[in-house]
Formats: sequence, C-alpha cells, structure tokens
Amino acid sequence: MPGRPSDPDSAIVPFSPMAEDVPLFPVRHGLKPPIFRVFVSWSRGSHLQVACVCPRDESLEEKADGDLGDEDVGGKVLEVKLGTSDANINEAKRRWIAYGSVPPFALLQGRRNSLAAMSRISSSSTFIDWWKHVLEYSQSISELLGNTRLQSTAVIEDPKLVLERVGEPTSLKAAWQLIEIFYVDRHSFSGLAESVVDWLAEFDCLLSEKDTTVSSKLVKLQEQLVNLQVIEDDPEYWEGISSALSVGWLEVVVKLLRLHGSYQLNQLDSRETENGLVEAVAVLVSTMPCLHHDFPAGKLGQYYRTKPDFVKAWEKWRGQISKLDCSAFWVQCGHRQTREGLRNLLQIMLGNINNISAAVFHWIELLVPHLLFIRPLTAGFEEFQGLAQKCMQIKFNNTPNGLVRLFIGILGENTEVVLAECSKSFGPWMVTHCLELLTADNNQNKIFLHEERYNLGGISILELHRLVYAQVLASHPLTSQIAPTYLVSCPKQGLGLLEILLCRQPVQHHQIILKNLEICRLYELDGISSCIKKIAGIYHWKHGRKGAGIYWLQEARDEATLNHIAHHLFESIGRTISDESFKQWEGLIELLGPDVGSAGGLGFLHTYRDFKKSLKLVESGRTSDVARQAIEALIQLLKSPSTPQRFWFPLLHDSLKLLNWRERPLLNVSETNLLLNKLQELSMAKLRPDFCSTELQPNVLSSVRLALARNLSRAFLEE
Repeated sequence: MPGRPSDPDSAIVPFSPMAEDVPLFPVRHGLKPPIFRVFVSWSRGSHLQVACVCPRDESLEEKADGDLGDEDVGGKVLEVKLGTSDANINEAKRRWIAYGSVPPFALLQGRRNSLAAMSRISSSSTFIDWWKHVLEYSQSISELLGNTRLQSTAVIEDPKLVLERVGEPTSLKAAWQLIEIFYVDRHSFSGLAESVVDWLAEFDCLLSEKDTTVSSKLVKLQEQLVNLQVIEDDPEYWEGISSALSVGWLEVVVKLLRLHGSYQLNQLDSRETENGLVEAVAVLVSTMPCLHHDFPAGKLGQYYRTKPDFVKAWEKWRGQISKLDCSAFWVQCGHRQTREGLRNLLQIMLGNINNISAAVFHWIELLVPHLLFIRPLTAGFEEFQGLAQKCMQIKFNNTPNGLVRLFIGILGENTEVVLAECSKSFGPWMVTHCLELLTADNNQNKIFLHEERYNLGGISILELHRLVYAQVLASHPLTSQIAPTYLVSCPKQGLGLLEILLCRQPVQHHQIILKNLEICRLYELDGISSCIKKIAGIYHWKHGRKGAGIYWLQEARDEATLNHIAHHLFESIGRTISDESFKQWEGLIELLGPDVGSAGGLGFLHTYRDFKKSLKLVESGRTSDVARQAIEALIQLLKSPSTPQRFWFPLLHDSLKLLNWRERPLLNVSETNLLLNKLQELSMAKLRPDFCSTELQPNVLSSVRLALARNLSRAFLEE
C-alpha cells in the first residue's frame, strides 16, 4: 500500500484503524498520486493481479508516443502474492522444488499401496517399519531443499573467518527438519537432544528477524575482528565465545579461543600461564562428551552411542572442569578479561543457569544448553516439553515468527496448530508433503487426518490439502503436468478433478496431448483418453488442420463426429461434383487410410476416390479391364447405404462413357436393373421437400435413361 499502514487514508484500499491483524500486502507501483481506480483479479496460483490506473491527463495526449517517460504512464499492472513466503526462495526455485518432490512422493505412495495389498493377502501387519520408509522420503525431500551447514574447510583456512555457510538457510527446510525430528524419528528419543542441537546450529539465524540471536551476534563479531588489535580486551569477544559454547558450537569456540593474543609468538614467554589456561579450556571444549547415534565427521567432541559409556566420560570430563576451576593458576593470570571470560566458560560447561541465561537470547537457544550441560540424559517427549516450557518462561519472544510458532505447536502436540502454521507460513507444498511425516509413527494423527468429514464433503483433511496443492499446481502452465500425481492419491474427489484438469488442457501442441494420454494410460482413464482425443480432433478440424483432426477422431472412435464431418465433405464435394472440387479433398481422403472401419460415413469417399481414378484411366485410353473396375466401383457406390442420394445422379452422369462402351456391355442385366431402380428412386425423391437437387443440364436425365436402356438391350442379347 502507498503510505504507512498506520495511515489508512493514504492506502489504495482503505481499512479501519481499529481492526486487528489486518493482512497488508504492499503494491509498489511507483505511480504519482492520486490513484484514480484499482482493478483486482485472480492470477495464477495464490497471486492477485492488481491494475492501478491514474486519472486522465490531457497534457499527456499532446505528447508523442515515444516521448512518454516512466513518470508519465497512465497506470501499471502488478502481481501481489498472498500469504507469507521465504524470501530466499524465488518462483523458479519453488518450481524446481515442486518437480523434485514428485518422485519421492510417488515412490512413497507406491510403497503404501504395495504394503496395503500385501496386508490384505496375509494376516500379519506389514506396516510395522513404515516409519523407515517415511524417513527415507523425508531425507530425500531434505536434500532437495538444499544444504546450509557450516563449511568447516573455510574455517580452517581463514584465521579470522568464524562462520561461513555453504548456502543460505531457508525457513522451509528448517520447518521440514523440525517436523522430521519430532514426528518421524521420535521413536529414538535418546538422539532427540543432539538432533535439536544440530538443527539450531544450522537454523539459529532464522529464529528472529529483528531480535538478537547467537548467530547474528557472531556475525557482528566476525565483522569486528578485522579491526581489533587486542582481541581479548574486547568484551564482545568473550560474549561471542560464551554464546557459541552455550548452544554447542564447539568448532566456533575453539576457533575464537585460538585467536587469543597469548598465541602470538612474541607473547608466548610473557603470557605463558595465560596461554596455558586458554589452551586448557580449548581442550576441554574440544573433548566434550556427546551422546549421539552416529559419529559426525569433522566435528569436535567425543561421541558415544551407549548411555553407560557416555555417563562415564561425562563424569570424568566434569571432574576435569571442576579441577581446573579450582586451580591456583587463576591467581597468576594477570589479564582480567581473559580470567573472567575463561571462568565464565567453565561455569557454562558446569551448567550454571545464570551464566547460560546471560549468554543466549532466545528460548530455543536456552533449551539447547539445558540438553547439553544441565540435563544431557533427557529422555521422553514429556520431559522435553517440561524443559521447553521452563525456557519459554525465561526467554520468550513476544513476536515469534512462523518457524517458532511451528516449534511451539509441535511441543504442544497440537496437529491442527501445526497444519495451520505450515499452511500460513510455508504454503500448500509444505502441508501436502509433511502430512506423511505427521502420520509416520502416530496413530492418533492417522485417525485425525484420515477421518472422512461431513463438513468437507465427505473427504479427509489429508485429501483436502492434497486437492488444494494440486489446484495450485494446475493453475500454472509450468507445473500443471505434475498435478495428476497428487490428484490420483485422493480416493474420493481426486480422479474427478483429474478428469476435469485433463479435459481442460490445451490441445494445440502434440506433445501435450501425448503426455496427457500417457497419464490416462497410467491410471486407466480410458474414457478421459477418448475425450481428449475427441477434443483434439475437433480443435484441429476447426483450425484448418483437417488431417490431424480426422486422425484424433479416428483414435477416439467418435463415429458421430466423423459422420458429421463426412456430411460436411459430402456437401463440399457434391455441390458441383466436378474434378476441381474433388481435388480439394482428395488429399484428405488419402489421409483416412485403407482402414475405414472407424471412419463412419467417410468410407464412401474412399470408394468414390477409386471410382474417379478409374474414370481418369478410362479417359486416357486404357483397356476394358480398367473400365470394368470403374463399373465395379460404381455398383459398390450405389449399393452402399453410406452413399448420399444426391450423389446417385452425378455418378450415373460421370459413367455415361462406361454405359455406352463400344466393345461390349460392361453391365449385366441385374446390374443394369439396379441402376434403373436407383434412377427411378431418384425421380420419386424429387417430390419430397427435402430433396437436394444437383446443378446438371436438363437433357442429362434423358441421356442417362437412353444409355441404360441401350446397355440393357445389349446385355439381353449377350446373355
């Protein structure tokens, strides 16, 4: 909106200042006020098309068309995206994600159908390890969303580079991994703490856009390191180390400690005790015991898979910290900032809640040191919830973003809140694909999401979100071809909407038709396949591509339309029944091919073509065998019920040379009587009001009668 949201009078669309939570979408049109009129209409997907029109300026009409500048335009048309979205993911990236997520989704649905079929055959349940398939699916999607972890090689190469990420973190991937941690892999709560620690290391910068986080503090510190002469004298240096240690970023802590001035060669002798204390703390940090189900490569710390081994190492490590904290070497350390900073690090590792609270800024950042230093053996979701509630009371952010609200919804075990937040903050793609994660190992969620609801038209919540996402895909021409994958997974209304979608696809491109027909073949939609072929045939026929039109109509076996086309061809050919009019359609008749079983009334044109070719050969002086072939084609035409009555007389007129053949009569008595009967029927048909006469000379009828009578007499004599 032009103007501030607090000033509703200057907005394009006025709103009440008393209204709460009014969604405001900026329209950066760049036009000079006032705006005369605004037109709003739906565009593709969740976009609105907004046309801003300025009032008419008579001075602009005097300018030439090429002299109008950007400030003189009469209006602009812009697109406004509804809802919130990740600024780091543009439209091209979203389409890439949409296409990349189709194979994992289709594979998971195929496995579900296979297991369901197996369970119907055997009495034993085959869904015991279903969460493993969902975990594989989730990891495939996570890889698709990109890698944003810290790059360890760059940290080693540059002595003053504390943080460097491989890629920009996105809220979409952060939300996806968060749901995976708590819903898919929640069967192993022993690794829950470490999973949350790893998640925060990757996505801490996304917790808040305005407030300070550990990540933003370290980024600010990294910018200041270049200008600091004596780094250990700066309080922010020690605050940054304390914050990094609180959230378990051991590599960053050791890296910053090794930047201490006592490591410089010209100060080693004079600051030997101070350097020894810094190195001792760095060694304790780098050997911190961690309970983890695998051993991450390139990460500091000592990792243990079993609790007994971890507890033993944990107690030993804590004893070393306590021993160093009580050491007499602190008295010999003459640098006050170093002494206080190092002892603060020791207190954080010992789990002092006051020191930890001062080092972090967000309740999720406060939750991590509880899991690392205070209660490392946290087991069970209920205990985890209790810790989170405690941290919220101490460090709660009054303006949580969508990612934090999603975290709160997960901790509250409220599936409706999780779905609502995913839909609001991350869009229909997220909701559609995360539904598989929510139901991976939770029977209550399965019942809730698969239950058919009367207020939704008899479909489930799961099917509803898939239908919504499929409609979003179908609304954009670049993604419409992947919408069927999601529609076929909806048992109630999916196939019906798929039929509507396929029938409304453009048919001007041959490849699109083939792709839609392949979809129909895969899902056994024979009726829709015929409908697509029929639509393609009619489209090509109306746009002048007659051959392509007849081809698709033959493929569709549309007898009614082919007969209608045949009627049109009959009218076109039968207006003059001349060679010139027939040549216009001869190529089209050739395209029909020899197999005319599905061509309806168009089969007549094949015989008519053969008859005309034989007549040309007769006129060129060929033998009587060719003339006999022409007579056989004539008899076949007049016997066929598909030959229109208005063609009878022109056919007999074209055959006058054959009827008056000099060598011998080409027609026997029965054949001649057939032609006479046809001529008599034609004479009687003239009395009907719907008779369609042909433009022939009046004496032609007598000529045909005379030729038939002469041929009949000769046939009698010959027999």
